Amino acid sequence: MSNFDVIVIGAGPAGLLAAGRAAELGGKVLVLEKMRREGRKLLITGKGRCNITNDAPISEFIKHVYPNGRFLRNAFSSFFSKDIIKLLADHGVESTLECGGRYFPASNRSKDVLKALLEWVKSYNVEIRCNYRVEELIVENNTIIGVQANGQKLLCNRIIVATGGKSYPATGSNGDGYELARRVGHSIVKARPALVPLETEGDVAQKLQGLNLKNVKATVWVNGRKKADDFGEMIFTHFGLSGPIILTLSREVVIELQNKNKVEISIDLKPALDEQKLDNRLIRDLNENGNKKLLNLFRLWLPASMIPVFVDLLNIDTEKECNQVSSKERKQILYLLKNLVFKISNYRSFKEAIITSGGVSTKEISQKTMESKIVKGLYFAGEIIDLDAQTGGYNLQIAYSTGWLAGNSSMKD
Repeated sequence: MSNFDVIVIGAGPAGLLAAGRAAELGGKVLVLEKMRREGRKLLITGKGRCNITNDAPISEFIKHVYPNGRFLRNAFSSFFSKDIIKLLADHGVESTLECGGRYFPASNRSKDVLKALLEWVKSYNVEIRCNYRVEELIVENNTIIGVQANGQKLLCNRIIVATGGKSYPATGSNGDGYELARRVGHSIVKARPALVPLETEGDVAQKLQGLNLKNVKATVWVNGRKKADDFGEMIFTHFGLSGPIILTLSREVVIELQNKNKVEISIDLKPALDEQKLDNRLIRDLNENGNKKLLNLFRLWLPASMIPVFVDLLNIDTEKECNQVSSKERKQILYLLKNLVFKISNYRSFKEAIITSGGVSTKEISQKTMESKIVKGLYFAGEIIDLDAQTGGYNLQIAYSTGWLAGNSSMKD
């Protein structure tokens, strides 16, 4: 006889939603978490604020998910953004809507979100055991019968694997769930860091370290051809580039670098103006300030901390008066304002990646139930699945929705 109806491996957002839903339907549920505490990674999301979800409709949400957002249509239909917002509100956590459709807890504290989820789960008598490492999934006749954890055999009717990916391994997501899945016959799409900062050649980014740019456009070039672009905010670091638009573009960059391709990112500092309009503005500013030194004019065009670096790159005598600036020199300024180019040398490790690209192949998981097509009674939820999304609350919603659907299905199949 089984000890439990459902065993959930992992006490992150996907695991907690799976456990809570299965228990809500009457299941005797055990959660096994290898870390000392639940939800370690949830606590650091959104820089400690927790970007709970996004208010985009399902059709739009799917477009932000790779490599196959359509796989999530059933999961999103069963439990979506309004549902997690209500669940949290029912347990004392109000949410506020910010730019980009991003929801955060009104308290700006991720620990309040975790506390609410744990309250909800425990209200249905879910048992959570921390410091429990699952060594093996026990399968007989192609059907789950239990797990081995800490050298102990625990029997159950269903297992939901919600162990996360490989990003931020210090929080417990070190990829061991992939090995559990592989041993019972699943294919694993190679894991790559996603939403990860990028390293650049040269010292330009380092000289600009700490500078945050808003409303700029970044474009990825692969072997000289345009691959992708994004508009918004970025930041320069001691090693290269980071910030929302860089993290979003990093998915393409990582793949191209692993394929040994030459990758560059160009920053358009004035995306609101096409080249002709920007040139007209430069001409006007130069004419209106004819007797001033060119160096003084850069304050009209750039953040102060950027001017010395920009001037170095131009290699123009900025001590000359504006009425002495040649057409060629003006075109140089124009070009650099629209094309500040960085050669990408590498990407940061899983330690700094927000999410993992890759995981258990969606071809081997039922999108209607999250059950394995290979082993009966085995389900997957969250980042362990080969699904990843852009920043903005999308990845956490994937965790909630797949967790809920897996928990729901585990008690109904």
